[in-house]
Amino acid sequence: MTKDKSSVFLFLDDEVTPLAELETPIVFDFDTSKLTDGEHILKIISKSTLGREGIRKIQFTVKNGPSISVEGLKENDIVDGVLPLMINAYDKGNQKSFVIEGSETPQTIPVWIWIIIILFAGWAAYYGITYFYKLPGIM
Repeated sequence: MTKDKSSVFLFLDDEVTPLAELETPIVFDFDTSKLTDGEHILKIISKSTLGREGIRKIQFTVKNGPSISVEGLKENDIVDGVLPLMINAYDKGNQKSFVIEGSETPQTIPVWIWIIIILFAGWAAYYGITYFYKLPGIM
């Protein structure tokens, strides 16, 4: 490398060999598709033209694998007995075509929707009964 620019060495996690050795300033694409899912640390060591070093660590999480959705059990729940679970796993695919099957997680109907349906059915029954008894010739 030339001596008029600073250089940086990129290390991933606890690797001893650098992932890349670059001259600054640099813009590059960091491909995380080959990394395992989970937490990683990118360590950047810079060397100035005078030989001084600087270190910066950036912690990040890779989530390239299929998303996993679980309904019926949350983090730190206290449970007993039989537990009905709905589990779905889906991937982004090849990003060139959209596959609709499996791309959305089905969910149960929220309680507030059931309350609205019951209230509407009650109102409709009340309205129907009062309207029916107001017709001429009935009672």
